[in-house]
Amino acid sequence: MTALAVIFERPEHLILGAVPLAAAGDADVVVDIDWTGISTGTEKLLYFGRMPAFPGMGYPLIPGYEAVGRVRAAGDAAGVAVGQRVFVPGARWSGPVRGLFGAAASCVVVPGSRVIPVDESWGEKSILLSLAATAYHAVAIGLPELVVGHGVLGRLIARIGVAMGCAPVVWERQPARFDGAIGYVVTDPDADTRRDYARICDASGDSGILDALVARLARGGEIVLAGFYEARIGFDFAPAFIREARFRIATEFSPADLAAVVALVQDGKLSLDGLLTHQAPVAEMGQAYRTAFTDPHCLKMVLDWRSRS
Repeated sequence: MTALAVIFERPEHLILGAVPLAAAGDADVVVDIDWTGISTGTEKLLYFGRMPAFPGMGYPLIPGYEAVGRVRAAGDAAGVAVGQRVFVPGARWSGPVRGLFGAAASCVVVPGSRVIPVDESWGEKSILLSLAATAYHAVAIGLPELVVGHGVLGRLIARIGVAMGCAPVVWERQPARFDGAIGYVVTDPDADTRRDYARICDASGDSGILDALVARLARGGEIVLAGFYEARIGFDFAPAFIREARFRIATEFSPADLAAVVALVQDGKLSLDGLLTHQAPVAEMGQAYRTAFTDPHCLKMVLDWRSRS
């Protein structure tokens, strides 16, 4: 069996190509994909060839860890029912094309233990579960008083923070991204005079931002790095020393984080509304990727695989 997949043949060159599916075992499911999201973090770095050294890195590759589809077939030990709508955080592939992270395809084979059953009513919004789990993992380190960046990740961090009992300030410089706040305030950093934040969560991906954030910390304050950074990160020692600053990195989400955000959405404590701003059929993926990476009005681009040929 083969599937159509987004293939980054080399930086800034992508095609929609046929790729052999990996053989499905007793613990695996075969999922027909309906929607995939385009990541403006790691996927953008892969697209432009700026991804730092990473396990499994290399071209050609199939990206994608934000997919939703329906189970077509399931092994006896997969633990998932045929016909179930599921979220797929990645997939494996055989042959010369690498799966990093492998879910941007018309059909995938993945262990049943990795997929997450989702409510039918969530539709394409289910692709946001990876980012929501990433946000939850960062917030679980400690509730933020300041969130930097009002893209999708920053909005999810702020929304989860509100759901967990805080009301963070959110910094954003793009006027196009000031709207959409739910239970928190968005402001330009130049309009914020506060310099005693106990915990700052950075979702900007800006490798040169630490000195500006250290200047806003309270003594003993903490900066949590929730984005993915392409360049070396550094900071001036003296201001950090004076504040006895702490730095933490929020790494990849865990299955427990995914389960937690699914529960928050099911309980109505976390809304995924208003975050998917653009959608395109997979046949128009070239323009879709360019829009996702260059248009500040595009918070999240969704590729629709349902009309695939």
